[in-house]
Amino acid sequence: MKLIKLSFILLSGVIVSTSYATPSNITLITDPKVLNIPVKENHENLVDLTKQKEIYLGPSPEIPNNKNYTFMRKTVYEKLLNAEKSLPDGIHFCLYEGYRSLELQKILFETQYNANKLRHKDWPLSDVFKETTKLISPVINLDGTSNIPPHSTGGAIDVYLINDKGEPLDLGIHPKDWMEDKDDSLSLTDSLSISITAKKNRKIMSDALIQQGFVNYPTEYWHWSYGDKYWAFMKNQPYAIYDSFLAKNE
Repeated sequence: MKLIKLSFILLSGVIVSTSYATPSNITLITDPKVLNIPVKENHENLVDLTKQKEIYLGPSPEIPNNKNYTFMRKTVYEKLLNAEKSLPDGIHFCLYEGYRSLELQKILFETQYNANKLRHKDWPLSDVFKETTKLISPVINLDGTSNIPPHSTGGAIDVYLINDKGEPLDLGIHPKDWMEDKDDSLSLTDSLSISITAKKNRKIMSDALIQQGFVNYPTEYWHWSYGDKYWAFMKNQPYAIYDSFLAKNE
């Protein structure tokens, strides 16, 4: 059950994003309350979803032939599979991206950061950095300390919904089009700028994932995680269970 698509996003293109006001109830991924959560790695292995047929896979995001995006922690896969089974008939999850190497994460962050710096030349660099973290987690924090991006732990997944024909359902915006969301309002999980149908489909997706213990990053409706620092923060856990992980293909 592998979904094949013909389009992909090239890293050589400039990632475009404009400033938007983050709702006051949203805690960003680089908030000190999140960063200060300790990690106790449980040494759980990654699994490769190309070895299974239950969860649909989209094409490699950002970079063609990226062989790591189909990996995720074993428990994350099991929870996603359970969430898949709870979806209404004719609706399925499709994985946009799972694991992301620190190297790729660094490239994506720096590309977006540099684009924001050019766009907002009068902004302090600290504001440019914060703006960038709304959609991409840094590898190095503003104070120079190392960060643990959720995707690099194998605990984060980007997913969307498709029908039996492999066609994406209306969710307001496809994850691959996030750079085209000029004010980022469509990407917000609780966006007020999407159709009633899109809102209903997002609720279907959210209900299934929340039931399995996943948490959402509210600036990206497609981003869900388990076991990382953001999960620990949202679930009021004393520590995260997944640290940065080196995939076999790196």
